Amino acid sequence: MNGISIINTDHAPKPVGPYSQAVAAGGFLYTSGQIAIEPASGRFIGGSVEEQTELVLKNLKAVLEAKNADFGNVTAVQIFLIDMKDFSRVNRIYEQALRPHTPARTTVEVSALPLQAKIEISMTAFTG
Repeated sequence: MNGISIINTDHAPKPVGPYSQAVAAGGFLYTSGQIAIEPASGRFIGGSVEEQTELVLKNLKAVLEAKNADFGNVTAVQIFLIDMKDFSRVNRIYEQALRPHTPARTTVEVSALPLQAKIEISMTAFTG
């Protein structure tokens, strides 16, 4: 596929639609947005924004690892929140997970996310 490869791992939730967990192209890895779905059961966990953020980041880490990358390879992050009041709580967990790395980032409030999730995150990583 012209230097484009599809990345999938059993350590992250299976796609629930016509998309891939990630696509590698031109030395970059583009992840699909992740919400708090447990990989083994395929179930959305709900819970607090902190619990959801922790699982989302764990799932994204697994997708990155499927391409021999980690959070240190991340160049850009997109965070979608249904309530901007959760920003500081999400930021604390995000900072702990990515520390000391600080990629470019966009955070926006949206009116809704799939399965009534409180947060969705996607990432772009340089993989060489």
